[in-house]
Amino acid sequence: MKRASSWVVTEGGRTPVVRVATRTLRKRLESVWSELTAACRPRNDPERVHQLRVATRRTLAALAAFRSLLPAKRRSWFEKQLRRIRRAASNTRDLDVLTGRLRGESLVIPAGIAPSAKVARVRERLVTMLAKRREISRKPIEAVRNELVADDWPGRVERLLEGIGDAGRDETFAAYGRHRFRHLLTRFFARADRKLKDAADIHQLRIDGKKLRYAMEIFTAVFPSEERAACYEALEQLQETLGAFTDHSSAADRFGRWAREKGMGPDRRTLAALQQVEDERADKARRGFVKWWKPARRRALRQQFERTLRRKPA
Repeated sequence: MKRASSWVVTEGGRTPVVRVATRTLRKRLESVWSELTAACRPRNDPERVHQLRVATRRTLAALAAFRSLLPAKRRSWFEKQLRRIRRAASNTRDLDVLTGRLRGESLVIPAGIAPSAKVARVRERLVTMLAKRREISRKPIEAVRNELVADDWPGRVERLLEGIGDAGRDETFAAYGRHRFRHLLTRFFARADRKLKDAADIHQLRIDGKKLRYAMEIFTAVFPSEERAACYEALEQLQETLGAFTDHSSAADRFGRWAREKGMGPDRRTLAALQQVEDERADKARRGFVKWWKPARRRALRQQFERTLRRKPA
C-alpha cells in the first residue's frame, strides 16, 4: 500500500473518529482543489489530469466512509461537484491514454487499412485528431473550476467540516471503521456475486473494487498490517485483471462513435477497423476475466476479509 500512503491519515484506532474524519476529508478536498488548479494551467500536463481523477475518486470514497457523520445537504453538494470534476477529467484522461498508445504503437493499425509505408502517416493523422479533441476536452475542466471559485469551494469545505455532528463523537476510529467497512464489504460482494451479463456489469464491478480498496486506505487502523497488505493486493489484482477489458472496451466505444461522425473522410474506415480490433481484444480480456473470477476465488477473497476483520491490529 506504499503508493497510497500520501492519502492516508495515520491515527491510532483509539482516536475519536470525528478527528480522523475531519483530517481525512480536509486533506482530500484540498488535494482535489490543488489538482484541479494544476490541470487548468497552460502547461497541459497529462499527469495532472490523471491525478485529478484519482483525487476525486478517493475523496468520494472518504465522503462515503464518513457519511453518517456529515450534514447530508453539504455532503451531497460535494458529491455532485466531485462527480462533475471526475467526468470532465475522465474524458481528457481517456484521450491521453489513446494518444499514448498510438504514439507508442501499442495500438495496431489493422492490416489492409494502409500499406505499411503509410501506416506512420495514418497514425500521425489520428494523433493530431486526438490532440485537437483533447484541447477541447480541457474546457469543461476549466469551466467547472471557474464555477467552483464563484461558489466558494474553500469556504464550503470549512462549513462541511464544521458540520460534523456530535453523533459518534465518543466513538473510536477503530470501532467506527470496523462497522462501516463491514457494510461496504457486504455491498461489494453483493455486486461481485452477481452474474456478469455485459460490459456495464464488468465496469461497475471494477468501480466497486476501487471503492473498497480506497475504503481500506481510510480504515487502515482497523486491519493488522500483514492481513491488510494481503487484502489490498488481492483488490489490486482484481483491478489489473479487469483493466485490459476496460481499456479496450472504452477505446472501441470511442472509435465507433468517431467513425459515425460527419466529416471524418478517409479516417472513417480506419476508425471502424480500430473499433473492431479493440472489440475483439475486449472480448478476449472479458473471457479471460470470467475464467479467472471463479466462485472459489470470490469465496476465498471474502473469507480473507472476514478473517482480517475478526483480528485486531497490534
